[in-house]
Amino acid sequence: MEVSSENLEGGRVPLRLLLFIDKRPSLAKQVKQIRQYLKTLETHFRFHLDVVDIGEQPYLAEHYKLVASPALIKVAPLPQQMLAGSDIVHQLEHWWPKWQQEHVEQVENRPEGDDHGFDLDPYVLDEPLIHSAELIKLSDEIFRLNQLKDELEAQLRFKDRIIAMMAHDLRNPLTAASIAIETLELGYAPDQPRKLNLSPELTGQLLKHAKTQVQAINRMITDILKTARGASIELQLHPQELDLPTLCLEVANSFGDRLEAKQQRLTTEIPKDLPTVYADGSQVKRVIVNLLDNAIKYTPQGGQVALNALHRTTQKVQVGVVDTGPGIPPENRDKIFEESFRLQRDATQEGYGLGLALCQRIIRAHYGQIWVDSVPGEGSAFYFTLPVYRA
Repeated sequence: MEVSSENLEGGRVPLRLLLFIDKRPSLAKQVKQIRQYLKTLETHFRFHLDVVDIGEQPYLAEHYKLVASPALIKVAPLPQQMLAGSDIVHQLEHWWPKWQQEHVEQVENRPEGDDHGFDLDPYVLDEPLIHSAELIKLSDEIFRLNQLKDELEAQLRFKDRIIAMMAHDLRNPLTAASIAIETLELGYAPDQPRKLNLSPELTGQLLKHAKTQVQAINRMITDILKTARGASIELQLHPQELDLPTLCLEVANSFGDRLEAKQQRLTTEIPKDLPTVYADGSQVKRVIVNLLDNAIKYTPQGGQVALNALHRTTQKVQVGVVDTGPGIPPENRDKIFEESFRLQRDATQEGYGLGLALCQRIIRAHYGQIWVDSVPGEGSAFYFTLPVYRA
C-alpha cells in the first residue's frame, strides 16, 4: 500500500481517499491523470491518499466490493462513496466541493473538544482496513478448505460404496466355487458317508468351474485393493469382440442350484445369430449376474425368470432379465439405480442395495443404456444395451 504522507499536516486527516489501481498498461494514462489532478487539489484542501494495487491487496478490493479499476473511494468522512469508470477526473470535479462541504459540516457539528476521527495517525486508520482484509482472506480460505473437505468426504464415501459393491459381488463366485469344491469333496473324501461317484468328465468340469470362479474372485479383490489405494475408482474396461450368447448361457447355468432351491424356472431366448458386441466380458458378466441374482432373490417360490437378447438396431444389442416378483413402484424406478437406494420393503433383505448402481456405471462406460419396466404385483424387466462389434 502506498501512502502519500506528504498530504498530512499535523497528523490531522480531514479527508481520506483510496485509489485502487492495477498494472494494465491501458490504464496507465488514466491513473496518471487522476494522480495529477489530486496533486493540484493539495493546495486547496488537506487530504490523505492511499494507493492500493489490486493485485497485491485483492481482499481489500473485495472488502470495498470493487466493480472496476481504477476506482477512487472516499473512506472518510462518512458516507463512503466510490468513483469508477473512465471519467474519474470529471466526477472528482463534480464531487470535490461536496466532499469539502461534508467535512466542514462534520467539523462544525462535532462536540467541543472532540477531535476523534480527525487527529488520528493515518497508519492507525490503516489497521481496521488491514483487519477487514485479513478477515475476508481467512473467510475465503475457510470456505476453500470446507469445499476441499466436502470433496474428499464425497470421494471417500464413493470409495466405500464401490468397495461394498464389489464385496457384494464376491458372494456369487464364492458360492459357486464352494459348491464345486464341496461336490468334489463328496466324491473323493473317504470319510464321507454320502460319497458320490464322479465321472472323470464331471470331475474335470467341476475343477474348471471352480478355477474360473476363483479367477473371478481374484479379479474382484484386485479391484477392491485398487479402490482402497485411491479416493475413487475408475472402471477398468478392456473391450473386445464378445460372443454374448455364450456368456449369457454360462451365467444362466451358474444359477442352477439357486433356481432349484427356490423351485424357479429360468427360460432363455437368445438368438444364435446374434451379432457379437464390443464389450468387456468380465464387466458385462457382472451386470448379468447382478440382474439375475436380483430376479431370483425377489421372485417368489415357484416363480419364473427369463433371460433374453435381441438385435435391437444395427448398432445395438439389447439384453433383458425379466422376473415375476413384486415389481417396483413407478416413483422409484429412476431411484433404484442410485447408490445405496433401497426400497422400504427390502430393508431386511441381504445385500447393500448397490448392485444396480454398479450395473449402471458399467453399461454407461460401454456407451449403453440401462432401464427398468415394471408393473407392481406382476414383476420387473431390466434391459440394457451394448454396441455391436464392427471389425
